[in-house]
Amino acid sequence: MSADYSLGKTLAMIKEGDSLTVTQAIEERDIFLYLGLTNDNNPLFTQTAYAAQTEYQHAVVPQVLLAGIMTSAISKHLPGPGSNVVNISINFIQPVLHGETLTFSFKVIRVDRTRELVTLSIAAENVRQQRVLDAVILVTPPKAPTDQ
Repeated sequence: MSADYSLGKTLAMIKEGDSLTVTQAIEERDIFLYLGLTNDNNPLFTQTAYAAQTEYQHAVVPQVLLAGIMTSAISKHLPGPGSNVVNISINFIQPVLHGETLTFSFKVIRVDRTRELVTLSIAAENVRQQRVLDAVILVTPPKAPTDQ
């Protein structure tokens, strides 16, 4: 039986220094889809009048939505389809405002062949080249399915 999908990079194909850059505009639609899915009613994410009274002065993007952009890039590109995120550590340096465009820079910083794990370092910047987050994500790369 043939598979109708392609797998991403296996552990043998990945090396330290491999990299990926993803640019993503964060649109209102994305934010409201996330909020609808999670039922998150934080006024800091949705209420412009409330957010204007805070230190941020504007509604901000939910942090978990930013994590989702990173894990999506991992699932799609590096290592790619079939990979599984097993640990995430994120430092949110400054808030991301609605409508901002971010550039995420991914780099493989460790390949642990014994534990079959890849460690990715991610940094994201806005168009003003301000760092908005740093992350380290551990991933198990895809493995070819075994016949049963």
